[in-house]
Amino acid sequence: MLVLCVLWGMQQVAVKVAAPDLPPIVQATARSAISAVLVGLLMCWRGGWEGVRQGTVPAGVLAGALFALEFLLMAIALGYTSASHVGVFTYTAPIFAALGLHVLLPGERLRRLQWVGIAVSFVGIAIAFGGGMTLSDVNPRTLLGDGLAVLAGLAWGMTTVVVRASKLSEAPPTLTLFYQLFVSFLLLLGATFAMGEHTHLAWTPRATLILLFQAVVISFASYLAWFWMLRRYVAAGLSVFSFMTPLFGVTFGVLLLDDPLSWNFVTGALLVLLGIVLVSSEPYVRRLLR
Repeated sequence: MLVLCVLWGMQQVAVKVAAPDLPPIVQATARSAISAVLVGLLMCWRGGWEGVRQGTVPAGVLAGALFALEFLLMAIALGYTSASHVGVFTYTAPIFAALGLHVLLPGERLRRLQWVGIAVSFVGIAIAFGGGMTLSDVNPRTLLGDGLAVLAGLAWGMTTVVVRASKLSEAPPTLTLFYQLFVSFLLLLGATFAMGEHTHLAWTPRATLILLFQAVVISFASYLAWFWMLRRYVAAGLSVFSFMTPLFGVTFGVLLLDDPLSWNFVTGALLVLLGIVLVSSEPYVRRLLR
């Protein structure tokens, strides 16, 4: 799990490093295409296509559309704010997922500790937003990028809601991942041409290696490892452990990209992470106290 957190924390930094050669939206498109092919080949070898005949296509298309929206928003956000900010604000996804599941699934009703966690996270977002403690200190570009990153977190959270509240909850994890990758590839490809990003490509060795790292190691191998671990370990415990990801993301952003760190961002980010831990670890805490 520690290795997965390190890999996921490197994602936004890798995108930012390759951005001068390949626009982030192009990276997301190619990454989804390569990963979808790899997952499809794995399913042809091991099986897992039976879920297609079980009415999972509509939910799969919706999950894929939300997945595409998440990466589109993240790609645009990286043009306005730092990789550290995008990593932290996108990771608000569990907050939005908890709120959505609270509305749709009676068994997912939020408890008192979780409501406290949500409040703490939103206070943290307010403090960290825009790079300034007062309105006069707020950088408009950073504010826009931070807002887009939060919307990316919302799209990610709603993807989780769709998966949990639909027939995808009973489908093989590889099928769910394939839906997300394949549909997002189609939509992101359209967005690439609509935005004219296909005219700004430079397939340098650095950009190609970074893209392959994202597609093969992160989008394919790490996601499959995550699904494998979810089947063998307590999900709540893994989720709590995964909150190290934004911390690695901020660390890599500072060390590799010289991302600036303001006190309000550090304070707000810590509050966001604390809130997410309170929301996601509540079942785990309750189990420990029994």
